[in-house]
Parts: sequence; structure tokens; C-alpha cells
Amino acid sequence: MSYKIVVDSCCELPKEYKNDPRFEIIPLTLIVGDVYEREDNEEFNQREFLDAVAACPTCPKSACPSPERYMQAFETDADHVYAVTLSSKLSGSYNSAELGKRLYCEKYGEKDIYIVDSKSASCGETQLAFKIAEWEDAAIPFAEITERIEDYVKNMNTYFVLENLDTLRKNGRLSGVKAFVASTLNIKPVMGADTGSIIQLGQGIGMKKALAKMAEFALKDAVAPETKRLMISHCNNPKGAACVRELLEKKTQFKDVLIMDTAGISSMYANDGGVILTI
Repeated sequence: MSYKIVVDSCCELPKEYKNDPRFEIIPLTLIVGDVYEREDNEEFNQREFLDAVAACPTCPKSACPSPERYMQAFETDADHVYAVTLSSKLSGSYNSAELGKRLYCEKYGEKDIYIVDSKSASCGETQLAFKIAEWEDAAIPFAEITERIEDYVKNMNTYFVLENLDTLRKNGRLSGVKAFVASTLNIKPVMGADTGSIIQLGQGIGMKKALAKMAEFALKDAVAPETKRLMISHCNNPKGAACVRELLEKKTQFKDVLIMDTAGISSMYANDGGVILTI
């Protein structure tokens, strides 16, 4: 059976997957004041975007794809279609995908389309897209994959440390995190996801100690890491990503390790220097 995996542009995909016809990226739109408005697509320039954010007094924003855009992605000959979106508690992308499915079914009739709320973002979405492809390639039935993916979402762990929390705070995403402490005392909170909402797990003084603390949390929570992929996304911080990888691989082994630079939406929230980790 053929399949297609649709992801929103908060998902980081390696280059070879971006050119793979089984995958399609649906762009969100990035907005910085009155000076920058771009689709988060293959033309995204991270340096240009970060410079625009640094120069603008107002907080950057994003707009989710329309339901019609998702419906277009579902218009495919593939037998099974999956859409993986960033957490429904962080964006309207999930709801747009659900509406896109409804529009598709009203126009064309029923089809095997499944919308996945990642309850995560960035490389958390990548983890889910990779698992779906793995199970489809193993010829696992569609109904079983939909059950497996929801279990995987529940057990997947996401962690991140950011140099700057302003974007998350100004966009109302940090109700449980004391962002002002981080900016005034150089305390970097170590954060995670709880059913799609951002929570604070701990903190470190300075980025290096916070990344080490994040690695500790990841190791503590990891179950059978030798069977899983370690995925790290970073926003213009390859040294920080490499540091986290080294800390983790000193203590345990993984099935595979993938390090990626953030795309547009992840860059907006992670801001310059942020590091995101999923297992």
C-alpha cells in the first residue's frame, strides 16, 4: 500500500526527505512586525530571519496553514495519508489539518487520513514522521499504525533549553516558567512538554550547565534508548547540539543520532542559540 506523510513546517526534515515524494511540508507563515512576512518554506533564510527578529521591537508571530492547504495535500493517489502537526496547544495547525480532512471527505468521500497531534514540535514531529514511515515500510496495517503512533506520542520525551525566552513569553507560551529570572540572572530553564504544554523541569546557570542538566533529564527518562533515535535540533548552535550528543553518548547508546538546524517556526520559538532534544 502506498502512503504519504504530511508535516507542517515546524518539523525538521533532512534534505533527502524534503525531496522524497512520500513527504510534503505544509508551510506556516512567519511575521516580524511590518518588515518581514514569509512562508516558512525551502527558501527560509535563518540568518535573515534572526536579524529581523533582533532588530524589531515587537514579538515575531506565525500564522498556521489554511484548511484548504491541507486538503490540497490530501489530494493524492496514496492509499494512506498521515498529517503530523506541532502541538495543538501551541498552534492552530492541528485544527486546520482536521478541517482539511473534513473538507476532503466532503468533496471526495472517505479516505484513510489520520491527523497526529505531536504534542511536541520541531524534531518531535520528525520522530513521529520517521516512525510512521518505518511502520508503513514494514507493511503494518493502517489501523494498527494509528494506534501505535498515539502510544508513541504519549511516551515520547521532548526537552529544550533556550538562550532567550522572549518569544515564548510574549506569545503566552510560558505560563508555567519564570522567564524574567532567566533574563536577569542568566539562569536558563530546562523545559519539557506535558501533553503538549510547556513545563519547566529544572534550570542551570548559563547555557552549558543547562544543557548538561537537560541531558541528565533525558537519560533519566530514557527507556530502551538502544532501540530509539536521538534527535537534536538547534538554532544556529551546532556546538551546543554536539555537546548534548556527547554527554548522552557517554552514558548510553542509541539506534541512530540525527542533528538538524531548525527551520523557520522552530527558529522563531527557539531563538538564536536554542537546543531541542527528543528521544
